[in-house]
Amino acid sequence: MQQFDVLIIGSGLAGLSLALRTADHKKICLVSKRSINDTASNWAQGGIAAVQNNEDSIDAHIQDTLIAGAGLCDEAVTRKVVEHGKETVEWLIEQGVKFTRDSNNSKYHLTREGGHSHRRIIHAADATGHAVQTTLADQVRQHPNITLLENHIAVDLITTHKVKNLDPKITENNACLGAYVLDNSTGKVITIGAHNTILATGGAGKVYLYTTNPDVSTGDGIAMAWRAGCRVANMEFIQFHPTCLFHPHAKSFLISEVVRGEGGLLKLPDGTRFMPEYDQRAELAPRDIVARAIDFEMKKRGLDCVYLDISHKPLSFIQEHFPNIYKRCLELGIDISKAPIPVVPAAHYTCGGVMTDDKGQTDVNHLYAIGETSCTGLHGANRLASNSLLECLVFGKAAAEDILSQAQHTVTNLPYWDESRVTDADEEVLITHTWDELRRFMWNYVGIVRTDKRLSRALHRIHMLRDEVHEFYSNFKISNDLIELRNLLQVAELIVLSAIERKESRGLHCSKDHPNLEEEAIPTVLEPSNYYSLLDREHGLKHQH
Repeated sequence: MQQFDVLIIGSGLAGLSLALRTADHKKICLVSKRSINDTASNWAQGGIAAVQNNEDSIDAHIQDTLIAGAGLCDEAVTRKVVEHGKETVEWLIEQGVKFTRDSNNSKYHLTREGGHSHRRIIHAADATGHAVQTTLADQVRQHPNITLLENHIAVDLITTHKVKNLDPKITENNACLGAYVLDNSTGKVITIGAHNTILATGGAGKVYLYTTNPDVSTGDGIAMAWRAGCRVANMEFIQFHPTCLFHPHAKSFLISEVVRGEGGLLKLPDGTRFMPEYDQRAELAPRDIVARAIDFEMKKRGLDCVYLDISHKPLSFIQEHFPNIYKRCLELGIDISKAPIPVVPAAHYTCGGVMTDDKGQTDVNHLYAIGETSCTGLHGANRLASNSLLECLVFGKAAAEDILSQAQHTVTNLPYWDESRVTDADEEVLITHTWDELRRFMWNYVGIVRTDKRLSRALHRIHMLRDEVHEFYSNFKISNDLIELRNLLQVAELIVLSAIERKESRGLHCSKDHPNLEEEAIPTVLEPSNYYSLLDREHGLKHQH
């Protein structure tokens, strides 16, 4: 058993910023599933939304966020996040992040993205996430109080409800005591005890066949928190980015929203624009509107993709603003200064997640969730572009301050992982086939546009696959792939149950059977204690307690 003051599961911007803000005073363990930089934060292209000058205003940023969130944003949380935008950007600059400056180098260049009324996106060319991630990761590696465990995956949280013969001094009801973590290099599970545990594991984009997310985005934190007794909220709101590069040799490559922000036009194969027919903001409409428009045009015309055209801009402008997109497309034989980019929508961001308060604290004592794993109330029914990195920074700071305000505690001894009754797996093919089947039917049944019948079919398939995987999990030694598959099935169920609960179309949730908008905007909250009654009420399913 290893003991720390703070255990952080996940090495994206949320986890790194919290680690650096607490490490001078606490003993930290940071767990990264692969390398420290293999995160969705590292892939983020656009930038960080933050009011930077007098031409913009806090109220305007709040209003843009509320409009995008379609009535479901928590206004107090939104104000808190937006008001802390400038100081969090300044903190990153102090850490050494090199943001792009304007042409005369006098101030930082600000760009604009869909849904924003002003230019307020500070960025590092078209690879902001990489610039921020690598800068903070270098500091984490060098800090003497941070133990970095790369190539490790959390198996499950350890809570007072799960531990038998607990130290009588531990009296808190349903508190998190740490986690079991699998060392992928040895196949051994280690026990890590901590006074505070932070879930910063990102989203669940890999539950879908097409996604802009890295392979590590398997909803681990959401699934672990649900199993530990936390409520989750708004899981039906999966943001599909409108423009993922469509190419047989391009895996999950995002064409940043900034391309549209700087004048890129969406076109059909014959060169006709179509976005003005769907929204007066055209290409600068929020992502849900643009994604649905593309989806509709593709299905109506039987298209494999549509096209994003920035070729009317000078080559020098394209190379300056989109160097990485230009280079990657050129490697694949597409010169974006001369030809349009083939694009399709793809799962991009999990707007819902583990419910937290304004400090990142979950329903379980000493368990925090920050970043995409959480549901803070900021994003509502649709995340406004470039608010995600901002949320990571603001809640990383808020959780750090809350943790630093607590008195020092000794960590209790915890039981070791018991694998005395399991054997080596004999049929690994089950994992790969189930993974593939899950992602395909989630894309077909629980995608951009949904129906009651498709959701019911998806739930039925999820339960069949979950039973098979549960039996496998119970009888064989665990692996990284098995842990991820188990978590993906859990998150898929939460997405479907949430979608079934919402009898309207709002934000990112579009239902053919319930096309209208209800008068009152109500979050979808799922509670583990009400799980079976939820299944009964919605589906009349039989179950055994």
